[in-house]
Amino acid sequence: MTMDVLASFPSPSEGVWNLGPLPLRAYALFIIVGIGVAIWLGDRRWVARGGRPGDVMEIATWMVPFGIVGGRIYHVITSPQAYFGEGGDPVKALFIWEGGLGIWGAVLLGGVGAWIGCRRRGIPLPPYADALAPGVVLAQAIGRLGNYVNQELYGRATDLPWAVEIDRDHRPADLLEQATYHPVFLYELLWNVGVAALVIWADRRWRLGHGRAFALYVAAYTVGRAWIEALRIDPANELFGLRLNEWTSLLVFLGAVTYFLLSARLRPGRESPDELRARRTDQRSDQEAAV
Repeated sequence: MTMDVLASFPSPSEGVWNLGPLPLRAYALFIIVGIGVAIWLGDRRWVARGGRPGDVMEIATWMVPFGIVGGRIYHVITSPQAYFGEGGDPVKALFIWEGGLGIWGAVLLGGVGAWIGCRRRGIPLPPYADALAPGVVLAQAIGRLGNYVNQELYGRATDLPWAVEIDRDHRPADLLEQATYHPVFLYELLWNVGVAALVIWADRRWRLGHGRAFALYVAAYTVGRAWIEALRIDPANELFGLRLNEWTSLLVFLGAVTYFLLSARLRPGRESPDELRARRTDQRSDQEAAV
């Protein structure tokens, strides 16, 4: 006996609002809000570690564009059929507002952008990443609301009372008569909030430094991503029966745990404010000498 559909919750009917000639897309709006939260929280944590106000915002001007481009590239590479397969449209690879940003591509190229920004400011990357880690995962949580609005990132069909209703136009072709599905976007949103809380707590409890807070975020996030991916039913390329994102999560998890343990052994404790200021001074001295 299945539960009544009224026990589920509906999806938004629209994801675009027209402000005169300007379309306001909910997916883009949530990404922008998430970036703002990450910068705000990251700046507070960076200043508390001994950094200067404004550093996080300055570095974000490099990190954010790199991250968005990297996220889109990862999505297109791992799901190329919609763009380059039969009936695909390569131009749509540029339509970021329709959804599709891969977190690992965003982290990889976003990290490159952060490294460039840190180098220009004379700031070591690991403590900057530690300060930013909880904000990054909170930004991911907020971004999942964009998936909700776009009626994407849902899982297997279910009649659970917290199921999400998906409009017929957004349902899989073989499940057109099934209206409710696992709200995978919500599962990941809640998991990400929990990861942010974990990183903040662990950082206060053990004063994580030298990139370990960021490594903890990555490891904890990948654990959740593994079981969340197992619920998804959207088309995805697989290798030995696992989705590519699951393999990526496994490899990234192992890398993050290895880094955390080695860093804890080789460089215990956290960078002092004096170390951060000394690094900035040394960097500026090198730049002046080069001129």
